[in-house]
Amino acid sequence: MSKAAAVFARHNDVQSFSDLITAFRAEGGKGRIWIAVETLYSMDGDLAPLADLAKLAAKHHGMLLLDEAHGTGVFGPGGRGLSAGLDGLHNVVTLHTCGKAMGVEGALICGPRLHIDYLINRARAFIFSTAPSPLMAVAVSAALDRIEEASDLRDRLKTLRQDAAEAICAPLGLPAPRSQIVPVILGTDARTMAAAAALQDAGFDVRGIRPPTVPPGTSRLRISLTLNVGRADIAALGRELQRIMR
Repeated sequence: MSKAAAVFARHNDVQSFSDLITAFRAEGGKGRIWIAVETLYSMDGDLAPLADLAKLAAKHHGMLLLDEAHGTGVFGPGGRGLSAGLDGLHNVVTLHTCGKAMGVEGALICGPRLHIDYLINRARAFIFSTAPSPLMAVAVSAALDRIEEASDLRDRLKTLRQDAAEAICAPLGLPAPRSQIVPVILGTDARTMAAAAALQDAGFDVRGIRPPTVPPGTSRLRISLTLNVGRADIAALGRELQRIMR
């Protein structure tokens, strides 16, 4: 929408970002560089190298735009996300989705006052959108208060992640998950959807993900751990996965 030139760097490769910035400047590119990433990626469950990206942005006097959709409420002090350590920096803007861990709807943008004022006065998608209801504003506020004090819930989710590492990942030869998202990459669409159907028949709400959502050849089962399940559920899912993948 800004009509700025955009290029894609290699996933989580800070050197790739650096090379693209250097090439842009060498070709006479002007203006401020914006580096946009997710802090936690929803399909692989991997984390962006935020500290190194922050250093790169500072080196090139650039801005860092961080999407905390899957990190808000789950990571960081008070559930402020993986970018919490960058809060307050003049060149960092964070987007916090309210419709995932917070359980409501909408989103919050945090950043320098200059950028927030610009969005309020110039962002068409904001200006011409219907305002949220007062009820939803209260619900978001209550969710923020709850997640700030929810270290016990975050600890429980971390324990479930460790359980998944033992009951799901280790038997299948997969690396331990770094987040609540556990991908089981099966490759072909047919194999993935058959496995998903078998798991659903067994009572597990596990969905198959296939192209174009993920690249061809990387169709997968996407397991998302929540506090709606317990250790016994994860152990049972691990046994069922081993059975259908023999």
